[in-house]
Amino acid sequence: MATIFTHIINGDIPGTFVHRDERCVAFLSINPLAFGHTLVVPIDEVDHWVDLPADLAAHLFEVAYRIGSAQKAAFACERVGVIIAGYEVPHAHIHLIPTVTMGQLNFANAAASVDREELDAAATALRRALAALD
Repeated sequence: MATIFTHIINGDIPGTFVHRDERCVAFLSINPLAFGHTLVVPIDEVDHWVDLPADLAAHLFEVAYRIGSAQKAAFACERVGVIIAGYEVPHAHIHLIPTVTMGQLNFANAAASVDREELDAAATALRRALAALD
C-alpha cells in the first residue's frame, strides 16, 4: 500500500512543493513545528533512512543542505534543525525546521493544521531564496 508521501508525490493529495528532481521531492509540512518546516522525501518508498542506498542518502542530504541554506536566508531563524524520526510515516524523510529555540524541535508542539495562505507564503519565500542560491 502506498504511503501518504507517495500519494503527495504522485499528486493524489495536494502538496506545497519547493523542490523536485528524479530522486526526491521537498514540500512543506502540513503539521509544521515552525513557519517554513519542510520535508525532504525520496521518491522511492524506503521505510527507514538507514535502509536507503548510500548514494540516495547522500543526495537527500545535499538537497536538505541547499534547502536549509535557503531557509536560513528566507526566514528569520537562528538555526535550521534537522530531524529524522521515522515514526509518523513509514517512508524515509528529513525534517528541516527553521528555529530560534531548541524548544521548537518537539513534535508535541506541531500545528494541528496550517492555512493554505501560510503554506503558500512560506513556499514563495523559500523558492525565492533557493533561486538566489543558483
